[in-house]
Amino acid sequence: MDDSIRVTVESDGEEEAFRVYDTDGSVEVGDATFRFAVDDERLGTDADATDETGSSSPKADPPTDPRRLVAVGDVPTNGTVRFEAINGQRGTEGILERSGDDVYAWRNSCPHKPHVRLDPGFGARTTDDHIVCHEHGARFVRGDGFCTRGPCRGQSLDAIEVECRDGEVYLTDDRFDSGRRL
Repeated sequence: MDDSIRVTVESDGEEEAFRVYDTDGSVEVGDATFRFAVDDERLGTDADATDETGSSSPKADPPTDPRRLVAVGDVPTNGTVRFEAINGQRGTEGILERSGDDVYAWRNSCPHKPHVRLDPGFGARTTDDHIVCHEHGARFVRGDGFCTRGPCRGQSLDAIEVECRDGEVYLTDDRFDSGRRL
């Protein structure tokens, strides 16, 4: 399955949101286990695509480095870009933000309400110094993720390690095998 499913699992005060790339399986958070099986009619048409020789043809050329996320120039200085960090069949949605030539990555989730995305798909709200949660106005220092105002004051965004090399942003966090821009 090329498309992912966004899943949020809550258990006794713990909450985790992630993406799943499989049509069946299970996910555990705390004491809760979420089991799923998805019937996807699209799998028959996309998965069975063949060329004139009868060979399967991929939808797109795979990237040369599975940890490459985006070009540094694609990360705005006044907003964010969403990406996904993948470990096996589980994905974690993240955001990239840039300050000069430096790029920082965070889990796309507010510490106050983990199911609330900082970047809902069109860029997170930002000021010169802060990323701002659109739901309740929490402010996180750009470049360090520390919350200076709002209901999660004193907490920090969950950092995801990235590195800039040759004008490209690469996922370097050992928790993940690969990544891709969303």
